[in-house]
Amino acid sequence: MSVAHNLIAALGLAVLMVVHEGGHYLAARRYGMRVIRFSIGFGPTIWKHRPKGSPTVFQVAIIPFLAYVQIAGMNPYEEQDPKDTGSYANAPLWGRIVTIAAGPLANYFFASVLMFIGFLIAGRTDVDDQSMHITVMQESPAAAAGMRDNDKIVAVNGEAIHNWDELRQAVGKHAGEPIDVTIERDGQTEIKHPTVAAKGEKSKSGDSIEGKILIGTPVRVTKIGVGQAALLSVTEPPKVVYELVKGLGLWITGKTKAELSGPVGIVRTVGGAVERGAGDTFKLLGMLSAYLGGFNLLPIPALDGGRLLFLLFEATSRRKPDAKIEARIHAVGLLLMLGLIAFVTYSEIMPKH
Repeated sequence: MSVAHNLIAALGLAVLMVVHEGGHYLAARRYGMRVIRFSIGFGPTIWKHRPKGSPTVFQVAIIPFLAYVQIAGMNPYEEQDPKDTGSYANAPLWGRIVTIAAGPLANYFFASVLMFIGFLIAGRTDVDDQSMHITVMQESPAAAAGMRDNDKIVAVNGEAIHNWDELRQAVGKHAGEPIDVTIERDGQTEIKHPTVAAKGEKSKSGDSIEGKILIGTPVRVTKIGVGQAALLSVTEPPKVVYELVKGLGLWITGKTKAELSGPVGIVRTVGGAVERGAGDTFKLLGMLSAYLGGFNLLPIPALDGGRLLFLLFEATSRRKPDAKIEARIHAVGLLLMLGLIAFVTYSEIMPKH
């Protein structure tokens, strides 16, 4: 994968962040709030501009990941003027709710735009995830064990397999170990013995393959028209959010292991889509945009969903929570999240020994 592909991928992800913050910005301005700064990236500023008559400084910072809008009155540790009509703190409750929710919603609706373009260019991809027939990646543990495209998975270590969730769980718990995979080929049953990728093992592209034998579902690509592309662009984003919630539920209940990707891993994944073509790139960015929208609505401190939780408390109790206590809770959440991102990023770029 070339540097150019990764650069295009990074720019695509930056667009998703700009859309997110653009949602906050437009909603805040709609309700009369004063936006002091609209920043793409963090750290030292490399470009900035303040349009004539605008209260907002638009800037680009040297660290390209993440973006933010600074709205007057959101920091409770700054001096607040109760008569300032442009302050977030003095805005009506509904205006504050819409402003906070607008970022994730902008990502969610933008996902449809991206997916529409992607489906028009690349067509519809039909995945056969019911028959348990497989495709096998080259130079994979499955290929090394003699597994082939169109083999049908029947069992793992003697345990019958009925769907891909069962297969992932049955294989994933044997990282670094050989397993017995019963397959059906040309009407005959055979047993293959792939060795599952070990803990910390990565592919040549740097992606984690821990707990995998690198097989996939057969796919068929069909060209479609504008009407079908429009329909899919509306029906696919909810599926992304559903899978996000489902995955979190399985992780919380201990039924599956969390698979985390930091900025490096995400750029690599999108870079792979860029390498495959514009259609795949738009589709993947659409999925990520829907994922970003859904993830940000989770009721976690520092995320938009965490802020909405405090606003919901205000709506039901009819009194504002202590702004300084809320700010401290969000600060702790942000530090934990940044620490997790740093840890995952370190794991992605440092070689395993």
